[in-house]
Amino acid sequence: MTERHPFIETSPWIEAPADPQPALDRDTSADVVVVGGGYAGLSAAITLRSAGADVVLLERDFAGSGASGRNAGHLTPTIGKDLPTTLRLFGRERASALVRFADAAVEHTEDFIEKNQIACDYQASGNIVAGVHPKHVRSLEKAAGTAASLGAAVRYLPLAEMRERGIPPAFVCGVLEERGGTLNPGKFVSGVRAAALRAGVRVFEQTPVASVEDGARVTARCAGGAVVADHAIIATNAYTAGLDRMRRNVAPLRVSLFETEPLSPAALDALGWSGREGIYTAHEALENYRLTAHGTISGGSKVVRYRYGSRLPPGRDPGAFRAIERAFRERFPELGDVAIATFWGGWIGLTIDLLPQVGVDGAHPNVHYGIGFNGHGVAQATLVGEMIGRRILGEEHPQAGALARRLLRWPPEPLRWVGAGLINRALALVDARTDRQVRKQRESAR
Repeated sequence: MTERHPFIETSPWIEAPADPQPALDRDTSADVVVVGGGYAGLSAAITLRSAGADVVLLERDFAGSGASGRNAGHLTPTIGKDLPTTLRLFGRERASALVRFADAAVEHTEDFIEKNQIACDYQASGNIVAGVHPKHVRSLEKAAGTAASLGAAVRYLPLAEMRERGIPPAFVCGVLEERGGTLNPGKFVSGVRAAALRAGVRVFEQTPVASVEDGARVTARCAGGAVVADHAIIATNAYTAGLDRMRRNVAPLRVSLFETEPLSPAALDALGWSGREGIYTAHEALENYRLTAHGTISGGSKVVRYRYGSRLPPGRDPGAFRAIERAFRERFPELGDVAIATFWGGWIGLTIDLLPQVGVDGAHPNVHYGIGFNGHGVAQATLVGEMIGRRILGEEHPQAGALARRLLRWPPEPLRWVGAGLINRALALVDARTDRQVRKQRESAR
């Protein structure tokens, strides 16, 4: 295991664009001002601009530099913690509606990629929730049965079928999500950014927003000027705590990821995995893995960090890097000591009920928001952006009702920090026990 961890601040998927947009340096007005240049904000801006609205988008760095350009690249219909839990919490009718929303999000994103001809290495391979120990068989069989009863396009994969599909041997069973797959998230969000610019969205980068103020016309204030608009959209996800409103709606969690050096042709052949399904494990704090278009393995998660006051945790996290590298070595022993090229991290926006929050705020009300994608934002944020745009245009999206509910907020500090720490430690203990059982089983088989 490496002692030094090569680290980059953003991710290997994305770099600063060749056509940087100017920072806001004057007051201006628009029909709609969008705060946040990730999947949701860009998608909303494109929807509105396509209908002729004058749209200003404000981004603190460059569009796509946040989680949209840093994530693991799984396009998945996952919703909530898991579907058995979702069913218990919300009942059959709402759980079925949430399944339809998650499927629609994947289909919408696939259509968006095709319509805009975005070259993002998309592979419609599906994703597998994989067990790493025989004890996962029962829980994953139950999850697959529940999902199928709610209308999800999933099925259980026993050990024999996992081997037939060439899934690496560390994964002993799974639930195949037949919709979705994997992609290069940086190429995808860069393509969405390009589509927004082509549509005529006025994008201002390197423009942090200090406040979003209520009024008959809402005002977004920045260091270099202000934007006054009929409507505002808050699409800041994990960065929401930096604004002056909705600070307790989402908690930002830091997630670490890695990418290996390219595997040799011989190593790829020995590995199998010909279907290139995305994999995430049945741990409480999951691990994720995928084969990239350029012959590397990317993966990570497993360790999440919360920082007091919802401040963004630092990017360099050697402890997390060691943990995810150890997990990678244990899941893929056949790869020997293939080098890890780099580590990085990003922030996900976590809500209490693990569902996105979409709604309208403000005294007038003209402040719209779509935040809290709980690590599933590639598909869900892209669809939510369109949903918000259509709502402003006076249209109700067919999937909007699935997310309508009484929204819960995280408790104030220090309760939030204490609670996050207790939950995190409890889940880590469960996963550590699972990993010990896997190691013991492997040693017994030698």
